[in-house]
Amino acid sequence: MTEVTMPQLGESVTEGTITKWFKGVGDAIAEDEVLFEVSTDKVDSEVPSPVGGFLAEIRAPEGETVEVGAVIAVVSAEAPAGGDAGGGVSPDGAGEEAPPTPPAAATAASPEPSAPPAAPPAPAPTTEANGDRAGTARLASPLVRRLITERGLNADTIDATGPGGRITRADVERAAASAPAAPAAPAAPAPRRGAATPAASPPATGRTRAKPRPRSGVGDTVEPLNNIRRRTAEHMLASVATSPRAITVVEVDFEGVERVRAANRQAFADTEGFSLTYLPFVARAVVDALADFPHINASVGDGELVVHNYVDLGIAVDLDFEGLLAPVIHGADDMRLRAIARSVHDLAARARSRDLTADDITGGTFTISNSGSFGTHMVVPIINQPQVAILSTDGVRRRPVVVAGPDGTEAIAIHSVGLLTLAWDHRAFDGAYAAAFMDEVRHIIETRDWEAEL
Repeated sequence: MTEVTMPQLGESVTEGTITKWFKGVGDAIAEDEVLFEVSTDKVDSEVPSPVGGFLAEIRAPEGETVEVGAVIAVVSAEAPAGGDAGGGVSPDGAGEEAPPTPPAAATAASPEPSAPPAAPPAPAPTTEANGDRAGTARLASPLVRRLITERGLNADTIDATGPGGRITRADVERAAASAPAAPAAPAAPAPRRGAATPAASPPATGRTRAKPRPRSGVGDTVEPLNNIRRRTAEHMLASVATSPRAITVVEVDFEGVERVRAANRQAFADTEGFSLTYLPFVARAVVDALADFPHINASVGDGELVVHNYVDLGIAVDLDFEGLLAPVIHGADDMRLRAIARSVHDLAARARSRDLTADDITGGTFTISNSGSFGTHMVVPIINQPQVAILSTDGVRRRPVVVAGPDGTEAIAIHSVGLLTLAWDHRAFDGAYAAAFMDEVRHIIETRDWEAEL
C-alpha cells in the first residue's frame, strides 16, 4: 500500500481543495498518470500518481479542503477484492462516503450476493444570504470562489459546466460578461424652497479606491487578511527569523541600456507586443554573474551549503496590491535577453490572471524583486527562503554624473542612473563575496554590447 498525500504547490501554500478525481476506487492507475486535480489560492493543477497499481481508497472527496501532507488516497499493488477497498468515496459522489462494510463481510463471503444498498438521498442544498456561500464552497474551488466574490456574482445564478455540477473559472467569466449593467441611481428630487441644500460631492480626482473608507476620526475598518497575505506573512517572518541578513548596494549607470531601449522601443513593442523594460537587462546580467559567484545561487541545508549548478530565476510579481508571488523562470542560464524578457512578461501576466501552474511557482534558486516602476530609491527585500540572496531593482533617473573621455579628461554628463540592492544570508558567504558579485553585475550592465545581444 502506498499513501498519496496532498502536495505542496508553492512555498507558501499550506492547503488545497480537491476539485476532481480522475480515477475511482478499484481503477488501475499507472505511475505518473493524472490522478486528481487540486486548487489553491494560487494555482489549479493536475497531480499525477506517485506509483502504479490500483486505487484502493479515496479519503478526501471532491470539494474537500485538505492540508499539505495529509493522506488523501491509498494505492495498492493488487486490485481490491470486489473492486472496492471499502471506506472510500466515489470520484463523482459529491463528497459522500461509501456505506461502511459490515464487519462480517471482511472475513467471510456471503453465500448469495446481497442486493446493492440503496443510494443515500442527495443532500439538500444549503443556502445563505449574500450569494449562497455554503453552496459555493461545496461546488467551487477557492480560486473560483474568489472570482465570484470579486465580480459581485451570486453562485446560484451561474450555469455550472464542471464535473458534478461544479462551477469553473470559465463559468464565472461567462456569467460576468453577460451580467446586466447596474441600473443608474434615480435622480434626487429637487429640494423644497427653504430646505437645506445637501453638500456637493467632491470632484473626481482620477484616482479611485477599491473600497470606501471612513473619514479620519470616524472609526476603524477591519479587513481580514486573505490567504495569500497570511501565507506571505508566515513566510517572511520565518525568513527574518532564519537568516542573518546583510545588504550590499551599488549604483549603476544604465546609459548604455537606455540608448538600446530608446533605439529599439517601438520595434520591440511591435514584434513582442509589450514594452522593453530595464528588468530583463538586469536579469541577464545577474544570471551571467551567478556563474562566477555560485555561492550566491545556493540554499542553506542542515550544516551545509547546497550550490545549484543551474539558475531558476524567481521574479517577484505584485497581484494588484493584494499579495505577492515569485513565479520562476526555469533554466534562465540558457536564455538570452529577448527570451528572458518574454518569460518575465508571460509569468507576470499569468500571475495577475491567476493562470500559473504548480511548476511556475516551485523551485527558484535566486529571486529578483522589481520596485523600480514606482520610482523607489532603495528597497531592502526579504530573502525568499531557502535561497540565500535576493536582488532589488529600484528607480532609474536622469542624473548628472562624471564621465571620462578617451583622453582621460573628465566632464559632467546626464545619464540614467539607479541603485541595485542585494540582501544576503551571512551564513552562506561574507561581505567581500557579495560586493564582488554586485560589482560584476554592475560591470556587465554598464559595458555589455546590448545592441548585439538584443
